[in-house]
Amino acid sequence: MTQELAGLNKPGFAEEALPHMDAVYRFALRLAAGDESEAGDLVQETYLRAYRAWETYERGTNARSWLFTICRNVFLRRREREKRRNETQASQLDADVESLAATAAFVEVREADPERRFFDSFIDREVMEAIDALPDEFREAVILSDVEGLPYADVARVLEVPLGTVKSRLFRGRRLLQQALYRYALEMGYIRGSTR
Repeated sequence: MTQELAGLNKPGFAEEALPHMDAVYRFALRLAAGDESEAGDLVQETYLRAYRAWETYERGTNARSWLFTICRNVFLRRREREKRRNETQASQLDADVESLAATAAFVEVREADPERRFFDSFIDREVMEAIDALPDEFREAVILSDVEGLPYADVARVLEVPLGTVKSRLFRGRRLLQQALYRYALEMGYIRGSTR
């Protein structure tokens, strides 16, 4: 990707697409359930695809929504490939238990991620864990609308669903979050319990 993007010679790409890299990273991080390595890979693939398809983008429209759509599609394709790979390798796992155990002894050391620290400073870890625990269709809608601030119509375009479906998913996702975070909100003093 680095070599291809090095010149950034496609008119408008640097001005319209690159300013949204942090938002795309946050979205990818939530799609990847907090896995920073996978999120980084998703962002890289998203921007590579966006750069290659830049001439299909209608300049001056919502580049952020367009990038979120690409990111989501990359994530879904990876998930589908992973699912197929896991199905074919399931029988091989029993034979490779010893080698997997030996490999598990090595732990990848990750560098601190300044974007993640910055984002975490605004939203409590408990809240993000509750969002990550939501079913996919609710999590995507909540992230795009409530975390990234996209209008409902843009969320519908990114998720490729009708506007009514977006509203329904947001209602249900927010309700699940409310239930999951009620005790936490009491402990942190965000709300008061009933005094009956």
